[in-house]
Amino acid sequence: MRIVILGDTHFGMRGDSLEFHNYYQKFYENVFFPYLKENKIDVVYQLGDLFDRRKFINFNSLYLCREYFFDKLAEEGIQFYSLLGNHDISFKNTLKVNSSTLLLNEYNNICIHDKPYKENFEGVEVDVIPWICAENEDEIMEFMKNSKAQICFGHFEIDGFEMDRGNIAHGGIDRKVFSQYDVVLSGHFHHKSSDGNIHYVGTPGEITWADYNDPRGFHVFDTDTRQLEFIQNPYRMFHKLNYDDGEQDFEFWKTYDFNQYKECMVKVVVLNKQNPYLFDHVVDNLYKAGANDISIVEDFNDLSAIDDQEIIDQAEDTMTILSKYIDNLTLDVEPDKLKNLMKEVYIEALNTETTE
Repeated sequence: MRIVILGDTHFGMRGDSLEFHNYYQKFYENVFFPYLKENKIDVVYQLGDLFDRRKFINFNSLYLCREYFFDKLAEEGIQFYSLLGNHDISFKNTLKVNSSTLLLNEYNNICIHDKPYKENFEGVEVDVIPWICAENEDEIMEFMKNSKAQICFGHFEIDGFEMDRGNIAHGGIDRKVFSQYDVVLSGHFHHKSSDGNIHYVGTPGEITWADYNDPRGFHVFDTDTRQLEFIQNPYRMFHKLNYDDGEQDFEFWKTYDFNQYKECMVKVVVLNKQNPYLFDHVVDNLYKAGANDISIVEDFNDLSAIDDQEIIDQAEDTMTILSKYIDNLTLDVEPDKLKNLMKEVYIEALNTETTE
């Protein structure tokens, strides 16, 4: 039996950003659902962190994701399973209060797993394990120890795996705990990776700059052959644009397609800037194209010694810079409230600049 495996969806991500809703909607409407229909797949298993917020839901985010995702699943007759991840629960020590169950219980085609469960796909048993916390740890460890299943789905924090590309997790569950399984498919870490019997499936799309140029998408898992096929998301949110007016003149930029950056995050890497007017022309065209956020990287001491990923890491988006600055201040107000206020002002300023 072939089923689709979907990683962390984080509906409402990036502070309920409309641009990220649009980005993911485009993926689901143009790639995800057409693939299910064309290949006659009617079962989707989502591996935790269905929603982004742990404590509350933005009503507009709920409305939007229901419209382009959950309602579509119901319309197409697709059975959707989701196990709880750490972002789905309100308290760290219990899974009792969780957004997935509270927000989606009206859908007859949706099943939420908040306890260890043995799924059966046409005679093939699969252990389904939600996020492990203080309340359920003993129960889950005993469940897995006594299980005869050879396949496991979960939302695990396993020692030694990459959380993001190049960022290794130290601590967490010892991988030996899963040695009895032939295949372990997990959500939680956003970088898609495999080592032995353990596979982190990654996220369907990009969420932060750590995801830049890192393949995203979903998987198709055959429960009989144990084969795992990756279907890549062709759409990208994060882009790097190299600027060098020693090589690129007005004629070059005159025919350049700036529209590809609409509602995207762009980092302009300045390799050589001798013509300020041309540089302003390029940045202005990015704004006119509707880029969601633009940041500039320049003045490297030795650009030849810096690789592509380091260039990307050195340029932080505007809200990240503001958030870090606020974190370093000693204030009488709650930092998160100030961050939200600054975000509102920043978005308002962007909208004003774009429409003028």
